[in-house]
Amino acid sequence: MANIKSQVKRVGTNEKSRMTNASFKASVRTEMKKVRLAVEAGDIEKAEATLRVAVARIDKSVTKGVQAKKTAARQKSHLQALVNSLKK
Repeated sequence: MANIKSQVKRVGTNEKSRMTNASFKASVRTEMKKVRLAVEAGDIEKAEATLRVAVARIDKSVTKGVQAKKTAARQKSHLQALVNSLKK
């Protein structure tokens, strides 16, 4: 355990942000899973609707600093490719 007062505070701050980031990442993964399930079911309307929600959630994770921009771009690209494959 840290002996310095500022480091003790920092440990608490880091833990709080770790929990927040983990929660946000979990919600992003949940939205991505909803898109994949809609695609597997063959429901185009639901897939497109859940894609919009997932993209918004992924973009928000970038603005909050939870994910890197390129990670978010890759995730959005994969999801869009899934939905596009359903349209063909």
